[in-house]
Amino acid sequence: MSGDTSAFWAACVRGELVIQRCTACDRRIHLPEPACPWCGGGSLVFEPASGEGVVHTYTVVHRSFAPGYQGREPYVMAWVDLPEGVRAFGHVVECPPERVRVGLPVRVTFLDDLPHWRPA
Repeated sequence: MSGDTSAFWAACVRGELVIQRCTACDRRIHLPEPACPWCGGGSLVFEPASGEGVVHTYTVVHRSFAPGYQGREPYVMAWVDLPEGVRAFGHVVECPPERVRVGLPVRVTFLDDLPHWRPA
């Protein structure tokens, strides 16, 4: 990912999930991009997202090699389908790993200024 993502991160600090919209073709884009992957347009605006979603797929991490996550296992990483037509990535929190399932309704929550997902 390249380009200016500061508006995305500033929204996260405020506890708000935003996604990009291309003003040329009106498609939504997430994760942030410097240009529209569909039409190539460079006029992208950040707009508030509902913060609601549904788990599309997930994995339970039992052994992490990522610094900062070792010792926190098990934890759940998931792709979440948003009603805005994009998919977001993050941890599923406030839920035991064995209760996470495909189709689980979730809502965004922010921990350490990062978007995560909790059961709705």
